[in-house]
Amino acid sequence: MKFLNEITISIFFLILIVLFLDPLMVLMPHSLIYMALGGVVLLFALFANYVWREHSLDEREEMHKAVAGRIGYLVGSGVLMVALVAQTLSGHVDTWLVLGLAGMVVGKLAGLAFVRARS
Repeated sequence: MKFLNEITISIFFLILIVLFLDPLMVLMPHSLIYMALGGVVLLFALFANYVWREHSLDEREEMHKAVAGRIGYLVGSGVLMVALVAQTLSGHVDTWLVLGLAGMVVGKLAGLAFVRARS
């Protein structure tokens, strides 16, 4: 059941963030933007809660979590890297791309340092 809730929250989260890609605001009128933004923040908080409180019962599940985390990290940083290259070639780099990529790298390093300090 817990896995189903995580999938459901993830799907709703993805649907809401894709609605923000509507350039003409046909799918999401201006009046719904703030409600959708609040929904995205709430769904992200619920998803982050599931990720943070996730517990493994054995080594196999722990390995699956580690592999899924690595794949998620590499996909996220890869997408930001492609966007950074594309925007650099177009002549304007968005600061949020740089901050997002730097935040991922610093977070990874801080997480590794924290885990190594605890063990």
